[in-house]
Amino acid sequence: MLCLVGWIALLGAGCQPGGVPRNKAGQPQMLNASFDLGRELFSALNAGFKPWYRARTGQDIDVVNSHAGASKQARAVVDGLDADVVTLNTVSDVDFIARRGRLMPEDWRSLFPNHSAPYSTVVLFLVREGNPRHIRDWDDLVQHGVTITLPNPKTSGTGRNAYLSAWGHALRKSGGDEAQARAFVAKLFSHAPVLDTGGRGATITFVQRRMGDVLITLEAELASIQKEYPKARFETVIPGSSLNVEMPVAVVERIARKHQLLDAARDYVEYLYTPEAQEIMARLHFRPHNKEVLARHRHEFPPITLIDVDRDLGGWDAVMKQHFAEGGLFDEIHQNQR
Repeated sequence: MLCLVGWIALLGAGCQPGGVPRNKAGQPQMLNASFDLGRELFSALNAGFKPWYRARTGQDIDVVNSHAGASKQARAVVDGLDADVVTLNTVSDVDFIARRGRLMPEDWRSLFPNHSAPYSTVVLFLVREGNPRHIRDWDDLVQHGVTITLPNPKTSGTGRNAYLSAWGHALRKSGGDEAQARAFVAKLFSHAPVLDTGGRGATITFVQRRMGDVLITLEAELASIQKEYPKARFETVIPGSSLNVEMPVAVVERIARKHQLLDAARDYVEYLYTPEAQEIMARLHFRPHNKEVLARHRHEFPPITLIDVDRDLGGWDAVMKQHFAEGGLFDEIHQNQR
């Protein structure tokens, strides 16, 4: 079994070649590689999973998390991070693991309900008290003097979702004119002097370092900021449209099988669809797949026009090739602004 030195120190887990990873108490231990803004969510979900799993199997299990920008996490798994499960915030990053690492079936989206996305979110704006720049929608972000804070789309799923939300807005406004959409996105990123590697880094830049007039991030992160920084004064702005951010989950089958945890890893993903887990997601401001749970929390999730990657943007394969591959549109925009 591959053991990463940092994880030995951080998790206190033993490494038994060919065996089940265990924590200091001797319990089997799974690793969930998750996105940068999922810390609070998966801490709560893991706590709920343990008694659910014990009631289901009569056994105890421990689940620990790794968090970073989604693309960094996908690369880490392909390069050797022994994650049994991945819970990321872009389909493309799980596809990367399936195709480049060959660690799971390429049809992983067909293995669990709703294309293996038990919950979703949207991209919103956070502005400073009083909204001094009068930000209301995407077009306001490119006004003279406005500074934007968001993560890098090449390393962060949150950054990629923000980019595609802006691209989708520009396409809708221009009637599908890609030249106009390109010009708009290029102008938007010219207003972003710093691109952090992950969503949490962008939050720190905006909140603690007080850089930028607008933070572009996920809906749940805005609630987390208000909770973590109760004395700071910010306002949420709901733009006219956002990408429908499906939050994909998958079992890293080759790793889980090596750890003798394949059934447990599948149970973990199945747990994420239970009403109990869906309620945790809603409480932490992620939009649950379960319609009854979503209905109970409907007042917490403002309506917004959704842009769908498959329906409106040609699908994830086309999006990745056009925008985020080496030499793609984002690289051209970024290099031209240096």
